[in-house]
Amino acid sequence: MNPIQLPPAAPELTTHGLCLRPWQDSDADALHEAVGESIASVGRWLPWCHAGYGREDAVAWIAHCRASWAASTQFAFGIFDAASGVLLGSAGLSECNRPQRGANLGYWVRESRQRQGVAVAAAIRLARFGFEQCGLIRIEIVVLPDNRASRRTAEKTGAKFESIARQRLWKNEQALDAAVYALIPDDLR
Repeated sequence: MNPIQLPPAAPELTTHGLCLRPWQDSDADALHEAVGESIASVGRWLPWCHAGYGREDAVAWIAHCRASWAASTQFAFGIFDAASGVLLGSAGLSECNRPQRGANLGYWVRESRQRQGVAVAAAIRLARFGFEQCGLIRIEIVVLPDNRASRRTAEKTGAKFESIARQRLWKNEQALDAAVYALIPDDLR
């Protein structure tokens, strides 16, 4: 039995002037550019965002996302400005736990568009997608404790802080504690 439901088609999700859609091969250049712009801010928290990130890394990430979507193990979306089509960042549901009907929600926003509500709007829309279209009952947001911006984003979505989980994340070859937030469907009502 597969409690996590695969949406019938890869959807485009819209909210507050944003368009969230599954990654396409043609997004590689925009992704490479957005990552390059964001090394100082995003790279501080996410180890894949570094100075050596090349276009081939963007191509590989998009291929991984497309394969994961087909396998129902991860649903990754690019976040685009609905009017201009500019890539603003990414959000996704990962670590899908079929028996428990849960997943993790992650997000990042390119440096030039941070502090504009993009992550909050995208995370809320993606959580609704997870609950309404994928049949999830719990979504966790797991962040490093000193990542204040990401923690504020989690709180603004309505997620509830549950704990500091010991050695919950692996970064730079070391186990690190993480702040764990959770959303359930009632949190978005």
